[in-house]
Parts: sequence; structure tokens; C-alpha cells
Amino acid sequence: MESDQRSSSTTTWTAMKNKLFEDALAIYDKDTPERWHIIAKIVGDTSAEEVKRQYEILVDDIKNIESDRVPLPDYQKNESSSHGNNIIINGDQTEQRLKHLRL
Repeated sequence: MESDQRSSSTTTWTAMKNKLFEDALAIYDKDTPERWHIIAKIVGDTSAEEVKRQYEILVDDIKNIESDRVPLPDYQKNESSSHGNNIIINGDQTEQRLKHLRL
């Protein structure tokens, strides 16, 4: 049983789970009661502890980026877009969602 708990706490986060996680973070801020449990339900197939750990990883990543420990990718502005916040990464358009994220 213990090995089952360990394997569930190291679940791989798919792109879809990560998108749900980031969107939920934007809605449920640090003052939301039962924040991690709510976000875990939204993400699905994960625990509140996993969600909290994923958040800690995100915060560490942001700190590393902001302290110049991680080189930023070479973003190219999408000249044909009328939206100033769109960028091209490996040919895909992406919103700058983290700009509005409250940590």
C-alpha cells in the first residue's frame, strides 16, 4: 500500500492537467479556504498535497527565472497579431498568463 501512495504522489502532470491547474490558480487565490482541495478537484485525479507540491515547484521555477538562473527563451513577437500579449513559441501562440498570477 505504501508504494501505491508514493507512486500517486509522483503523478506526471500532463499539459491538460497543468492548464487546469494554472487556470484554477488564477481563480482561487491564497485567501480561498480549502484552496488546494478545490484545485485538486478541478484538476482531477490528484490530491491536495500534489497540487500544493506542484505550486511549490512553480514558485521555485519563477524564483529561478527571476534571479536569472534560467535563461529565458528567445520569444519572437507575432507581428500579424492584433493582440500585443501574443507571442510565438515553437510556432504556437501562447498567452502570457503568468503575468496576472498572484503568488
